[in-house]
Formats: sequence, structure tokens, C-alpha cells
Amino acid sequence: MKLSDYRVRGKRARLADWDTREDGGLSKEEAQPLLAELQEELASWQERLYAEGKQSLLVVLQARDAGGKDGTVKKVIGAFNPNGVRVSNFKVPTPEEKAHDFLWRVHAQVPRAGMIGVFNRSHYEDVLVPLVHGEMDEEAAEERLKDIRHFEALLGRGGTRVVKFYLHVSPDEQKERLQARLDDPSKHWKFNPGDLAERALWDGYTDAYEACLATSTDAAPWYVVPADRKWFRDLLVSRVLLHTLKDMDPQYPAVNFDPRAIAIE
Repeated sequence: MKLSDYRVRGKRARLADWDTREDGGLSKEEAQPLLAELQEELASWQERLYAEGKQSLLVVLQARDAGGKDGTVKKVIGAFNPNGVRVSNFKVPTPEEKAHDFLWRVHAQVPRAGMIGVFNRSHYEDVLVPLVHGEMDEEAAEERLKDIRHFEALLGRGGTRVVKFYLHVSPDEQKERLQARLDDPSKHWKFNPGDLAERALWDGYTDAYEACLATSTDAAPWYVVPADRKWFRDLLVSRVLLHTLKDMDPQYPAVNFDPRAIAIE
């Protein structure tokens, strides 16, 4: 599994270039022990990040309805110590949020030094939804995407590494997952009839997501994650996060005492 195969490069990505059912040449049984090893490593590197207290990591999760954002938070982000993680969800803007620029509510949720922040939906929603619903034209959307590029560059200069994931599911897989929510009474709360209206706009969202993926940069890369197979999704996201944390290379802080000279009575 080469991480570079999933990283978006260039000004225009085509989602059709990634197979939503890809398995990386692995079986689910082979992937499970690999994921367990990755989770141990992720926890170790998170501890270093927290102890250092100089850098932070922002993880952006975007997907269509039932695309697996919540599952990724549970299965991947769950490997981290919750004391060092903050998950933020961005829903329809409130009247107060609408009274400010679209990034106002987002900037307030950026992780402080030492922390990992997770955006379960993000500032990209403020481009995707209005663009697909005809509330914004392509020129206005491009202006917002330009603002987002500058915003993410600002975060990078301030010590916050940004890594973005688009969880890529097929129409058939989404249908199956939505149906499963209807069939299981314990999952009814997760079903929103409005999701069916959004599903009908599949092609529009494909175009909008491809426009958003053009914001992939060295400082804030996008990864397209084949997500029909949940276990492969978790494995790939974990590997990217581990690669990112190692590249950040947080260090345990030096202490101002000699541990060898201290005797605890």
C-alpha cells in the first residue's frame, strides 16, 4: 500500500480514478493485526505530540451521507488518549455564525498546541452545500476555496499540520448503509429522510468534491480513501496519520533535573 497512490496532486482530481472497493491486496483477517499495531504506534506518537506541546494536528474528515465519518472517529481516532483529542462537528450555521465570515466558527475549533483536532465535516461544507444547491456560483465557490487555501497555510505557519480525508463510497454502498439504518430499530436515529434528497444530487456532489480536492497542497494534503470496505478505510487512514505524525517528529521535552540524582524515599 503506497500512501502516495491516494494523495491528491494537481489542480483537478477525478474521483472515478479511485476504486471505492479497493482492498490494498489484503483480506480483512490480514488487516486486523496490522491495524492493532498501528493503533499502538499512533498512541505513542500522540503522547509525544502532547508532551512536546509545540505542534498540533488537524484531521479533516469529509464524506457523503453514510460515508463512514463517525466510524472512522470511533475506530481510528479512538486509538488516541481522549485527553489529547477534540472532535468538532459542523452543521448548518446558526444565525450567530452566519453573521460572521464563513471561517469564523471554524478557526475557533482549531486544535491548540499539543492536541489533535478532528473536524467531522468541516469548512468545506460551506462550499459543497451551497454550490450543489445553486446558492453559490462557481466563481464564488472558487473564491471560498482560495480563502480556505490561505487559511490552511496560515495554520501550517502557526504549527498546525493539516491532513484531509475524503472517504470515497459508491452509490450502491451508500444505499446499503442507509437501508441498514432503516432495517435496524436501534439505528433509526441515524437515518435522516433528507439524506435521500442529497443522494439524488450525487453527480453534483461529485463535481463539488472534485473542486474541493484541488486545495490539496504539501502543507494540507487531501487523501482519497476507498471506503466501501470499512476495515480498509480504517487501515489507510491510520497509516496516513502515523506517517504524518512521524513527519512532524514531536520530541519529549528536556527536563531541568537529573533523574538519576533523585531518590524517592
